[in-house]
Amino acid sequence: MTTLRRFTAWTWLTLCLLSPAAVARANPDPPADTASPETASPETASPETAPIESQEDYYELFELFVDSMDQIERNYVKPVDRRELVEAAIEGMLGKLDPYSSYVPPEELAEFRAGVESSFGGIGLQVAIEEGQLKVLSPLVGSPAYKAGIIAGDRITQIDGESTDGITMDAAVKKLKGEVGSRVTLTVKHADREALEAYVVEREIVRVDTVLGDRRGVDDSWDFMYDEQQKIGYIRVTAFGRETAADLRAALDQLVKRQARGLILDLRFNPGGLLTSAIEVSDMFLDTGNIVSTAGRNAPRRSWEATAERTFPKLPLVVLINRYSASASEIVAASLQDNGRALIVGERTWGKGSVQNVIELEGGKSILKLTTASYRRPNGENIHRFGGANESEQWGVAPDAGYRITLSTAELGQLLRERRLRDVVAPRERDGDPDHEEAAIEQDTQPADDAMPVVEVPREEFVDRQLQKAVAYLSGELARAE
Repeated sequence: MTTLRRFTAWTWLTLCLLSPAAVARANPDPPADTASPETASPETASPETAPIESQEDYYELFELFVDSMDQIERNYVKPVDRRELVEAAIEGMLGKLDPYSSYVPPEELAEFRAGVESSFGGIGLQVAIEEGQLKVLSPLVGSPAYKAGIIAGDRITQIDGESTDGITMDAAVKKLKGEVGSRVTLTVKHADREALEAYVVEREIVRVDTVLGDRRGVDDSWDFMYDEQQKIGYIRVTAFGRETAADLRAALDQLVKRQARGLILDLRFNPGGLLTSAIEVSDMFLDTGNIVSTAGRNAPRRSWEATAERTFPKLPLVVLINRYSASASEIVAASLQDNGRALIVGERTWGKGSVQNVIELEGGKSILKLTTASYRRPNGENIHRFGGANESEQWGVAPDAGYRITLSTAELGQLLRERRLRDVVAPRERDGDPDHEEAAIEQDTQPADDAMPVVEVPREEFVDRQLQKAVAYLSGELARAE
């Protein structure tokens, strides 16, 4: 019986690991997407590993694995799930590589794809847990929640009739997300009303914007003109998703129509994203020159060159970066710096210069995100910060000479809070006859005759020194051009 069990496990494992289909899936063409940093101290294994000398060595190692699995299944003190063992083994293997290679199991696949696509089935709410209560930070413009009338500051007391008291963020997100076309009922307490209101909202494909401005216009859309008098534009890119390049081009087109004379591209806190998106964005500002190149142990060297087609006009350009700009954002900053197209202001970037290929397993039921290559900036220098690298070594993207502006930890926190406030869709006066479906739910207390007054809490004014430096540079450039 033991021999049969080992033979079955051995046959299954050999077919999985050594089949031509598995080998083909492990070596797709072309190499794929970059991934955002996941740990605070990245390090990368050497791409060159010692080859196993003979096929017999493979079989001996696989036999070791199968025997271990068989012993665990038969003799461990408690029953164990075979899939859990295999997934743990995969995660263990990847743990010996680098922080960016990872396994995505079936139950996490939808969330992974939503992150890559920057879209998901839901109602479009940014929420937070405050003092055990589920509160709305902001609706996404144009989303079902936005159209229904749910606003920043609202408290969601029930989801589909179930109380949200003590709910966790993960549980709340799972309840709010769902299949497109399905409905969710929210019981909401507005800050300016005593009565609760019920909203029945139909889920749609919700896309998270990755291209933002400095402030919102009267219609809640982003205003990309930072300084109307000097005609200086400002665009903040928070990640590089599949729609980022198209959205950025639309924002640039708006600025061209408004006769922009200079531009600030803010890549601070941008963790990266898709390699293809970074290349497209870089190409918008370059009409010639190298953008980035990649090379791996089992992948041919590839290089991407800029094209003159649909290049944005050569206005003075500043790119803002900080210690949390990584991966795809480093590609953009490096390509524009090395080609002399932009001034780089801020502080040295994260230093994440490896490329992750997204490889489908089990016919697409799970995913292996595997580091298969590294990339080089146009000047040939390395971007990746290997383990143990110090400040004197070449890695990441450094600001141009004289434009290193380092913010303290307190300033970084203030900057994030300031940007979060600007991202919020401000509550507006409600219509007398709202279009959304709602019903008043009486509480023990009677509704107040007048709306609750809005109390403005004074906050400390924050000065963004990095942004100020960028504006000062552009002002000087525009003055010299007159």
